[in-house]
Amino acid sequence: MLRLQTPLPERYLDATPEQIDEWIGTAKAALGDEVFLLGHHYQRDEVMKWCDARGDSYRLSVLAQQRPTAKTIVFCGVHFMAESADILTADDQQVILPDLNAGCSMADMADIDQVEEAWEELSGVVDVERLVPITYMNSSAALKAFVGDHGGAVCTSTNARAVLEWAMGQGDKVLFFPDQHLGRNTGYTMGYTEADMRVWNPRFDLGGLTEADCKEATFLLWKGHCSVHQRFRPEHVEAFRAEHPEGIVVAHPECAHEVCALADKVGSTDFIIRAIDEAPAGATIGVGTEIHLVQRLDAETPDKTVVSLDPLICPCSTMFRIDGPHLAWVLERLVAGEVVNRITVDPDTAASARVALQRMLDIT
Repeated sequence: MLRLQTPLPERYLDATPEQIDEWIGTAKAALGDEVFLLGHHYQRDEVMKWCDARGDSYRLSVLAQQRPTAKTIVFCGVHFMAESADILTADDQQVILPDLNAGCSMADMADIDQVEEAWEELSGVVDVERLVPITYMNSSAALKAFVGDHGGAVCTSTNARAVLEWAMGQGDKVLFFPDQHLGRNTGYTMGYTEADMRVWNPRFDLGGLTEADCKEATFLLWKGHCSVHQRFRPEHVEAFRAEHPEGIVVAHPECAHEVCALADKVGSTDFIIRAIDEAPAGATIGVGTEIHLVQRLDAETPDKTVVSLDPLICPCSTMFRIDGPHLAWVLERLVAGEVVNRITVDPDTAASARVALQRMLDIT
């Protein structure tokens, strides 16, 4: 999805890292408690070191909600995360994304028009009163609103199983978007198999499926993925085990099922952090997730060796758009009394999205 980011003034482009740090520090001090800086785990260190809190997308949005005295939330993450923060915070708070082009390729793989079209097509084949839509947190506010309006809920990688078990108590089928891998991996942990699942490809009529497919499937999984986690392959796990026979493999559930099936542990970003913390001293842990988090965990646990399973160590390119110059720019504009890159969700969309988020909280 194209978002138009204003080019930075040359002052920021020509500055040295030291100058950028000085500007950020001065602006942050001037703004004081009026600004709350949030940093997602995948952020680069030059940004993360300035953040008041770090975590995954939903946890950070909740922390923003719990800081009502902060006039401005600067969310160092991606677009859907800033939207979630705007949904959960008060009307008198404002949320800023340092670079508007910091999106999420997975979230962009399902837009509201595609999902509404899929729902309409499915209504001609199955009883949609028994079809429960579930959207991953990594989705736009519009999709969260859609599931809120259609009896569904949001899920995170931590609570996906609880939410899907709830969904199966509400109906016969689940339409899960935008990440097929989280849906598939969670379905397997619930005792389902590939025979119970079909992949819905929005580029084709009826998702590329037959009417029989739609009727027989329990899980209709949107053809979407994380551009980072989809890189991890079984051969990466095999190579790690060959080099480290006693090593521990930990994978994020956005990885393909073939990878998760080979891992010793599978879980969310927070789960990965805990797994490394709980690993014995001297352990070597191969991790299937974004490289900035992997490198940070290695630096913060000197008694262990934490490495990426992917030898090419691909970063999240969209998260990587948030950098020191953009952070300095938005903070200095705030000091000057100008709000740039504000992220807002319209009231109707926000209200329906809150319904879906509240259902998730009620379930878990």
